[in-house]
Amino acid sequence: MVGADKKNIGGLAAKRRRRNWIIVASVLVMVLVAVTSVALILKPWTEEFRHGGLTVAAAPAPATVSPRVAPAPADAPAPSKAGLAAALGPVVNNPDLGVFAAVVSDGDTGEVLFSLDPDKPQIPASNAKILLAAAALLALPQDQRVTTEVVTGAAPNELVLVGGGDPTLTAQPDGKGYYQDGPKLSDLVAQIRASGRTPDTIVVDTSRYTGPSMAPGWLTEDIAGGSIAPIDPVMLDGGRLEPLRAYSPRTPTPALDAGRRLAVELGLDPARVRLGTAPAGAARVAAVQSAPLRDRLRDMMVDSDDVLAETIAREIAAATGAEQSFTGAVTGLTTTLRAAGFDLTGVTLADGGSGLSVDDRIPARVLDRIITVATLPNSAGSQDDSSVQGAASVTASPLSALLDYLPVAGATGTLTDRYTVRDRAGAGWVRAKTGTLDVASSLVGYVLDRDGRVLTFALMSNERLPGASRPALDAIAATLRNCGCS
Repeated sequence: MVGADKKNIGGLAAKRRRRNWIIVASVLVMVLVAVTSVALILKPWTEEFRHGGLTVAAAPAPATVSPRVAPAPADAPAPSKAGLAAALGPVVNNPDLGVFAAVVSDGDTGEVLFSLDPDKPQIPASNAKILLAAAALLALPQDQRVTTEVVTGAAPNELVLVGGGDPTLTAQPDGKGYYQDGPKLSDLVAQIRASGRTPDTIVVDTSRYTGPSMAPGWLTEDIAGGSIAPIDPVMLDGGRLEPLRAYSPRTPTPALDAGRRLAVELGLDPARVRLGTAPAGAARVAAVQSAPLRDRLRDMMVDSDDVLAETIAREIAAATGAEQSFTGAVTGLTTTLRAAGFDLTGVTLADGGSGLSVDDRIPARVLDRIITVATLPNSAGSQDDSSVQGAASVTASPLSALLDYLPVAGATGTLTDRYTVRDRAGAGWVRAKTGTLDVASSLVGYVLDRDGRVLTFALMSNERLPGASRPALDAIAATLRNCGCS
């Protein structure tokens, strides 16, 4: 039994050795196959492998890029009222719109194609700036600049910083403040030093503006919140305490702060700064100018800047002979628009056109009409616009520049972060001014529809929080973009 066991054991060992060789052989075959496959892929015998396995492709043919903005086609199918009603029905009944009013018009003919409570006065929020920008384009030269000057004071050791209505002066060390091409405080300092004067007191003259510096319906907490500063005729970076931040907390004393910074830059004690008025006939010592109106209007609209709005409103007041106050600004704005033929029935403004006041009211009809007139050639608010359709020789509307001031959906200004996730169809096509308060959201502008037709619109939501109403407004504008409503 022992011998048999040994024999069996020896036989088993032999079988195991044969099995091991079979396994080894199989592995070697598999490795050989793998190596061969890799070799066939890499081709180590080729020039490409010896140079790192890379090949240099032939240079592509040169391409010519010709970006251009093409006009809407003249033969685009005309939208119809029935087509608009069918397209907008599902989105204008969204309960997230709250108390809602809307107007949509044909940008080629001026015809109103869709309306919902068009005459109902609604809180416009910052879309009051549509009225303000239109009035500025009608009443003021596009190259108008505002001057901030320093003149001699009543005493030999005094200089007076005279506010001319420019909030864009900056004291940033590199001269690049919040506003593009804003004037530099350092230029005033250099001119004062070049004059040889050695003052020990700075007087700040704010007499150009009259009345209160805060409008009815404005909240004092909005100063610290960064929406507004008291409206003084001279400020540094719109009164921002952090000059390069849009919604930086603002100072409650912007004119005095500008005077104090001027004193510091001149090496004076800021305690030697006080409010006062320049003496009659005072000699100019230094002066700087703002950017032209066209640039300030663009910044006001794209970034929805309330301080810029209120100071431009006072320029309109001055041009129309009104006092430079909130009341005078409203008078100048409404007088200008009515003279151009716009029906302002239902319009109530408590501020000068920034739209920050919860007491402001504007019907959707008025806002849409201004945008429509901007798209029509050589037209005014009450003109028979159909008389100029198809006339190639007519000039553009004086309000046409307004269209270029509107933010682009998903790209610029206050529309940068909208239409990027939802309603992407509107991105790049919708151009509109936004308006946002706690109790109101609005969207006013124009869009090219799927057929190549320009549609203007005013969409106004009240009594809903912006988190709910803004997506609902965006959905309507995106629907207009997708609309083939002929």
